[in-house]
Parts: sequence; C-alpha cells; structure tokens
Amino acid sequence: MRGVVFDGKRVRVVTDLQVREPGPGEVRVAIRAAGLCHSDLSVVDGTIPFPVPVVLGHEGAGVVEAVGGGVTHVAPGDPVALSTLANCGACAECDRGRPTMCRRAIGRPGRPFRLDGQPVHQFAATSVFAERTVVKAVQAVRIPDGIPMPSAALIGCGVLTGVGAVLNRARVDRGDSVLVIGTGGIGLNVLQGARLAGALRIVAVDANPAKEEAARRFGATHFLTSAEGVRDILPTGADHAFECVGRVELIRQAIDALDRHGQAVLLGVPPAAAEASFRVSSMYLDKSVLGCRYGSSRPQRDIALYADLYRQGRLLLDELVTTTYPVEDFEKAAQDAEAGRVARGVLTF
Repeated sequence: MRGVVFDGKRVRVVTDLQVREPGPGEVRVAIRAAGLCHSDLSVVDGTIPFPVPVVLGHEGAGVVEAVGGGVTHVAPGDPVALSTLANCGACAECDRGRPTMCRRAIGRPGRPFRLDGQPVHQFAATSVFAERTVVKAVQAVRIPDGIPMPSAALIGCGVLTGVGAVLNRARVDRGDSVLVIGTGGIGLNVLQGARLAGALRIVAVDANPAKEEAARRFGATHFLTSAEGVRDILPTGADHAFECVGRVELIRQAIDALDRHGQAVLLGVPPAAAEASFRVSSMYLDKSVLGCRYGSSRPQRDIALYADLYRQGRLLLDELVTTTYPVEDFEKAAQDAEAGRVARGVLTF
C-alpha cells in the first residue's frame, strides 16, 4: 500500500508499506483523506523530535475495515474521523474527563507498519498518510454519513485544537474580546470557535494581507497585519489572546495585549528548547498564560459535536479545505503549506 515515510533525511512516497491486523481494542481504517498540518512538517525539519523511520500524518478520516476483539462502538463500513489521542480511559486523568493529560497516551509511539521487512513508527498514534492504519478503538469516532471526507479529516486536529482551545481551555464567554495571532489552519478554527462562543470583538492578526477574506469569513470582526494596531481596537486589551504561530516574539505580543484578568493561550509550536520572556509585573492584574494540548478535547464527545454543528451550518469545514492532492503529490502539498498558500491542503487516497 502507499504511504508517506520520513527516514530522518528525506520524505518519500512508497508503494510497498504494510500494516498489521488490528488486535484487541484496535481498529483498522482505510484512509480516504488526510490534512497536511504543520506538525507533520515540523517532524521533517526537526522542530518536533520523533524516532524514524516514521509514517507521517495525524489528521484523517476514512472507513473502518476491521475491528479487533472488544470493539463495539464502530463496525466495518462505518465512516470515522480519527483523533490522535490514544488515551487509556482508565487512569485518574481520563477519569476526571481530561484525556489529553493521559500519561499513557504521550511519548509511546507504536510500530504497526513494516517497510522492506523493517518496523516503521507511527506518528501521533495515527499515521494517516497511508492507505490503511491501525489505531486504538477510542481514536475512531463515528461520523454521520454524507460529510465529505476531506472536510471530516480536519476535525481530528485543526478543529479539535482551535475550536477546543476556545470552548474547553479558555472558555470564552459571550461579549468577550478575542485576539488571534496567526490565521493558518489552527487560527481560523480559533476564530470560528470565538464566533460560536459569542465573542463580541474578534481581532485577527496575520502578516499576510491576503488572509483577511478567510479570517473574516470564519469570524474575525477586525483584521490587522501587525499587532501594533490592537490597542486602537481594544483600548484596554483583550480578554483572550491566542498565539497560533509558535514564535516567542508573538507569544510576548499576545501577553502584552491582555486586559486585566486576561489570558494568553499558547497553541503554536516553537522549537522544543525555545524560551519566551515577559514583564512579570504585568501579570499581577490576574493575567495568566495557558498551555493547551489538543484543545483540551474529549474527542468522542467533541468530534460528534462538531460534526453536528457542521450539519447545522454553524461550523465551517468545507471552507478550510483549500486544495486536495493525490498522495503522490505530497511534495507539492508541503511546498504550498510552507509558503502559506493554503489554509489546509488535504491528501486523498
């Protein structure tokens, strides 16, 4: 089968990748569509350290082909969106409704694939840049029939992360003011999360003026190409500021833009050793800086919710898909993503 493999030096599309059968509590999924997220490219450039060789991809949707013992919530033929959260469901964090904090779901990459007789790692517990993958049953979420696969694929990362950061982590309330720095795939979902939450003023900041149209479509009430103009729109500062790029200077801008009792939420992924600085005295007015993993999501609940919101016309998914590419055109898709030419490029099988 076809797949996109990074061996530590280069990325190549192979045709002889193999995946094992699902074991107890596992599901094999035939991937139909997979979004290309910057996290995949961050593995290639070293920003995200990961063992190699590895099958890339972590934002996908497809059809269940086979299930292992004990799996009852999905069956062969079901359309599913996949989450990267292979949480155990039994630890204290899972029991508290915080599956993103499950320690058994972090830093334990499996190797369900083989290439040239050698085992190959699975990225983010999913590896959806392959025609088939095997995941834990908890990662497969049944979605309604009729949702286009390229759109459904994006729920599993960009939507869960961006919308979830607003609704679950920041808990934006009606009438709040929101600043979003960076309007790529994550930023656009933060914008529509703020719209869904009832934020009154939603300010998008992106250095690329061509992104204004999309930002406003997803919920921005104002658009700036520099954070310097934020105080003209929000004189006392923002209730919530989301950094969606992963640059330490933009983290500082997000913190500096906060109003009293404001909170900065960090969603972008800088290099692992990066350090950010801010004026400590500015924090004593009940301000806070929040990390956020995967939108503080509960995927079995949230993916179903977002699918329903999409069917009601309240959540935009189709509009996130800028271009689809056959998996063989991975290099072109990566170039377009790096150049900022797409909100989300989607690989199809």
